[in-house]
Amino acid sequence: MEENLKRLNKFIGETGFCSRREADKIIEEGRVTINGIVPELGTKVSHDDEVRIDGKLIREKKEKPIYLAFNKPVGIECTTNLEVRNNIVDYLNYPTRIFPIGRLDKASEGLIFMTNDGDIVNKILRARNNHEKEYTVTVNKLITDRFIEKMGNGVPILDTITRKCKVEQISSTTFKIVLTQGLNRQIRRMCEYLGYEVTALKRIRIINISLDIPVGRFRDLTDAEIKELNALIEPSSKTEEASLPKQEVPKRRTEFIKRDDPRFKKRGDY
Repeated sequence: MEENLKRLNKFIGETGFCSRREADKIIEEGRVTINGIVPELGTKVSHDDEVRIDGKLIREKKEKPIYLAFNKPVGIECTTNLEVRNNIVDYLNYPTRIFPIGRLDKASEGLIFMTNDGDIVNKILRARNNHEKEYTVTVNKLITDRFIEKMGNGVPILDTITRKCKVEQISSTTFKIVLTQGLNRQIRRMCEYLGYEVTALKRIRIINISLDIPVGRFRDLTDAEIKELNALIEPSSKTEEASLPKQEVPKRRTEFIKRDDPRFKKRGDY
């Protein structure tokens, strides 16, 4: 009987309602019920269970998964929250419920995937999977060799140092960069640390899919693109623990000093 059960977040993701990550948030908020009972994270369900979100019954879908490549314009928010003005769902107005894979800043434009397949989201977004995302970036002043070198070797932001990456100068104020991680507003923060301001940012590639459509338009991924994409992300880690690099916390040596020891005040231990 156990083989007929699946985790609640996976069940919700497969209905196309949202991604697994978003499902976890909805479950934590207490918006989900199973047979009228509010469940905990990690709860498993069967096909016979009645799962509702905000009181609305949801069901598994057996329809063909949807995979879209969308050229997001500046000003569109990558959120499924319909209360947010200029959200990506309303902008696309797609006949079937879909959601974005990852994010692209409101002030940025370019390629983003839209889907109803909750499984593919996790594989693409896992931090340790090293999936490439390529951008063209324009900054507010002349680019120097030092800037290109620093950007490529890693910049300290958000209490970490960014991974080494490929950076290539295109013009006096524009460069191309390929990232394998997705820190919050990473490129903008990297540039800011080096004294530059981003004036335009466009994502032009995600893994094997390159941007080839006008701003504001979308297209279905081809069968060949989907097959290649699945092959590239198949080795991806599926567990949450594997998504974050493990860092060793240095052990701190504890030393006890008597109050009358002359070192007491030197250490500032008042």
